[in-house]
Amino acid sequence: MQDLGTTNVMLGIMAAVSVLEALVIIGAAIAGYLIYKRVMELVKGIEERQVAPAMARVNAVLDDAKIVSARVREEAERVDTAIKTTMDRVDDTADRVRSNVRAKTSRIVGIVRGVRVALEHILSNAA
Repeated sequence: MQDLGTTNVMLGIMAAVSVLEALVIIGAAIAGYLIYKRVMELVKGIEERQVAPAMARVNAVLDDAKIVSARVREEAERVDTAIKTTMDRVDDTADRVRSNVRAKTSRIVGIVRGVRVALEHILSNAA
């Protein structure tokens, strides 16, 4: 009988310790939940006070950057078109100048050749 009494006391102690462990685990879970809840409230408050205004400013800056880059792209296209147009005009002008110079010089070259042939003819007859 004494063996059973000692066993029952040990089982009682073990049961009490198990109940205490369960209470400690439940307490730790509740404490963890409360800490989690407070941390989430702090994060939400920080997000509302700090992150949201910063994101609004960042979005505004990004919108401005998008507008500026679009303007720069438009201006670059406009300058490119102006340069191409100017180059085409310069090419056309160079072609016209070349044609005019050829037309005028071809007459002069013709006259000089004619004079040379005439002089050669006169000099060859004189000799």
